[in-house]
Amino acid sequence: MNMQFLKTFVISLFLVVFISGCGDNKEELNQQIVESKTYKWKLVTSWPKNFPGLGMAPEKFAEYVNEMSGGRLTVQVYGAGELVPGFEVFDAVSQGTAQMGHSGSYYWKGKIPSSPLFGAIPFGMTATELNAWLHYGGGLELWQEMYKPFGIIPMAGGNSGAQFAGWFKKEIQSMDDLKGLKMRIPGLAGEVLQRAGAVPVTLTGGEIYSSLQSGAIDGTEWVGPYNDLAFGFYQAATYYYSSIWHEPGTGLEFLINEKALKELPKDLQKIVEVAARAVNESTLDEYNARNNAALQTLVEKHNVQMRKLPPEVISELKEITAQVMAEQAANDEGFAKVWASYSAFHDSIKSYHDLTLKEYFMHR
Repeated sequence: MNMQFLKTFVISLFLVVFISGCGDNKEELNQQIVESKTYKWKLVTSWPKNFPGLGMAPEKFAEYVNEMSGGRLTVQVYGAGELVPGFEVFDAVSQGTAQMGHSGSYYWKGKIPSSPLFGAIPFGMTATELNAWLHYGGGLELWQEMYKPFGIIPMAGGNSGAQFAGWFKKEIQSMDDLKGLKMRIPGLAGEVLQRAGAVPVTLTGGEIYSSLQSGAIDGTEWVGPYNDLAFGFYQAATYYYSSIWHEPGTGLEFLINEKALKELPKDLQKIVEVAARAVNESTLDEYNARNNAALQTLVEKHNVQMRKLPPEVISELKEITAQVMAEQAANDEGFAKVWASYSAFHDSIKSYHDLTLKEYFMHR
């Protein structure tokens, strides 16, 4: 028998036996029973188990929660496909198959049209800007409102920072080179590329390399140097495009079953919240620290050919993005509501960063 379980059982039994005769101490003993109870959660993810960055975010969360709760709440992490497929994380949490999930919000666009706005959209906010909107600009409250009908409470779960345009088997020199191109790319960026003539394909991380190698796809975006090096994409594609347009600051998410969270004592609920917030910051820090060294390895050791998208391609993609966003807002009330908040905050913080950071980057 598990020693922690035995200890908890003995304490609880003792308290139950004596609680009826304790008079004024009844409330205190009830609280002790609550505090002695342990909880075990399952956390399913859309990433390979222990994958750098993305996959380690839920592992860190589990570690933080276990330590801060003194073992009262333990979280078992399952990689994509171990308990449920990577694209079924949302349903697993909504249905209570798992108490938590870790994924990217744009994967649920078919269920919640506004969901990509909480992760990353083409030509949208950077990581720090997105976090500012979520936590101090009303974004988190809107996020929770959109997910509430599904019994899920979302929380920010890390950010990969600005993501590279991706890997291609041929050079992209004009918009004509996008026509017929089969590319792994999710969310609204996929719709933008589709209108540009490309063929967007949605794949989980574990499916990308084999699809690129076999020719099932002609290109892929994933994250950036740190993760792309780990997946070995340099062995399957020649050109690596650094131009940032589709995901300037990709926010990840923790999905929490609302009923499961409310069943926890208040202090454990707060631990879940604080641990998620800590992981959100830690993950971005890790990407910022690791990406450049990984890029140097790709270029110097593996002779990766770095490229940038032509200005006219960027300009055309930006124009198409504006059309897509306007149509999304016109077609869905929830999207329109979130987009209004997102856009207002984006315009404001962009003006400030143009005045400050943009000028500084030019000077240094």
